[in-house]
Order: sequence, then structure tokens, then C-alpha cells
Amino acid sequence: MFRLTPTVRTLLIINVLIYFLQNQFGAQVTVLGALYPIGSVYFQPWQFLTYMFLHGSFAHLFSNMLGLVFIGASLEDVWGPKRFLTYWLICGVGAGMLYQGVRAYELHQMDTDRIAFQEAPSGVAFSNYFHNYLPEAGDSFSAVAAQMQRTPNDQSLIASATETIQAIYDRAINSPEAGMLGASGALFGVLFAFGFLFPQQSLIIFPIPIPIKAWLFVTLYTAYELYQGIHPVPGDNVAHFAHLGGMLIGFIVLKIWQRNGTHYG
Repeated sequence: MFRLTPTVRTLLIINVLIYFLQNQFGAQVTVLGALYPIGSVYFQPWQFLTYMFLHGSFAHLFSNMLGLVFIGASLEDVWGPKRFLTYWLICGVGAGMLYQGVRAYELHQMDTDRIAFQEAPSGVAFSNYFHNYLPEAGDSFSAVAAQMQRTPNDQSLIASATETIQAIYDRAINSPEAGMLGASGALFGVLFAFGFLFPQQSLIIFPIPIPIKAWLFVTLYTAYELYQGIHPVPGDNVAHFAHLGGMLIGFIVLKIWQRNGTHYG
């Protein structure tokens, strides 16, 4: 049922207004508020909070706000405005922190392989770097990799390949497009809480016209996000580990509140 509770309404308005600012001022707003990797020239501490109010497209905004409206209202009815807002913000910030940890590990591996290539350049290492860190490039690098195998002592080719790999690493950490944005981390925390508090509630997930219990939907969605995070599809720019982070932080918060004797309703 479509219903706007006070905090849900406020969050909806803020997200829509900030999306309007993004459209008006473009990259300036995104670079200021998106969550960039620690070590990036664009990283700022406040981005752990601000990233969750920015979105990459209208479809991105619409899907997150739709979930907020249809799921968040039920939780705000149970918790009240202040506790719901607290939960939303904690899940969002926590999801960003956990994502940063995963991203830091990925970038460390990327940098380690970059240095390894500089120390022992080869066509195989060049090919593996593309496969591991720029799979969306397809086979565009295969000709250079093959030539490096045929002429392993070609210093100009080695220098060009080294610059290319350096550029891939620099793009991953310092590109304006390297930031994470969106309310999904907070929303997945809300989704988990809904399944936790209303496990037997039936949901209709578009476009499948079959009711599914909330606990089962949350379980299946968690498994899907975990699989996609571990086995990313080339070109997939969804922060699956931020989604999982929002769920994990939500679980921790709920258990703490439960242990401290919080009564719902």
C-alpha cells in the first residue's frame, strides 16, 4: 500500500531535491558527495553520509525510493520517526564503511598486480590484468598481449603496456566515476528489518504475480547479492557488497536493540 509516513516523506523529498541538484550542476555535486575510495583525490570523510542521498539515474532513484515508500512506512509505524531515521542512517553509513573495506582490498590487489607487471612484464600478465580488472574491455587488448609474447624485449611495447595498466589503476581510484552513490545500502537494511519483524508477511514482487513470504524473499535476495558480489558480471557497476553491508549492519542493530530490551509497537 502506497503511504507516506513523516520520515519516509522527508527522505523522499531530500533525495528528489538532491537528484535535481545533480541534474543542474552535474559532476560538481557527484564528486562532492559520492563515496570515493580512501586514497582517491576525491575522497572526503563526509561522503560516508552524503553518498546515500545521490543517485546515478532516475531509474536508480525511482527504484530506491519505491522500496523506501512501500517497506519503510511499515517500519516507521512500528518504531516511530526518530528510531526509523536512526536505523536508516546507521545502515547507510555502515554499508558505506563495509563497502570501503572490500574496495580497499580490491584496489590493494589491483596495485599489487600492477607492481608485479612492472617488475616482470609479459603478454600473459598484461592479458590477466585486463581479465581481472577491466573485463568489459573484451578482447581489445589481445593483440598487444600477443605481440608482447612474440617480442618480450620490445621496450617501447613494454612502456606502452605499463602506461596502460597504470591508467587502468588510476581510473579505478581517481576517476570522477569511481565513486559509489545511492540509498541502496540503507534500503537493504530496511528490507532486512522488514523480513526480521514481519517474516510471514506476503509480498508480491513485480513482475512475478506469486506471493512470497518476507523471510524467504530476504533470504533469496541475500544469496543473490552474495553470488553477484563474488562472481561479478563484466560491466556490472552495482555495489553488491554495499547491499550486503546494509543487511549485515541492520542485523547487528536489530540484535543490539533486541538485547537491550527494545519493544516494537
